[in-house]
Amino acid sequence: MTTELNIAEIPYETGEIHFRYSRVMATDGTHWIRHGLFREYHSNGQVIAEGHYVDGKEEGLWRTFYPDGRMASEGHYQDGREAGDWRYWNADGAAHQSAA
Repeated sequence: MTTELNIAEIPYETGEIHFRYSRVMATDGTHWIRHGLFREYHSNGQVIAEGHYVDGKEEGLWRTFYPDGRMASEGHYQDGREAGDWRYWNADGAAHQSAA
């Protein structure tokens, strides 16, 4: 895989950014692979989800958020799979946890 990062921005039909992420071209030149920071946005501009990709797979800490910016979930990925305990918050802010 080439190490030259490219930033992709995918808008909603209304023009606001829906997805913004870094990517690299596959070694065979046929497709892009997510690699690096990934963010998804609500149409109001608040972040829905953020985390990192390594060679097309989720890796490390990932978080999701409600439209008002409050945390909805937080946990880790390892090689594209959920790893360890994840924490979740209801829309009213009450926390609960899920074991892997």
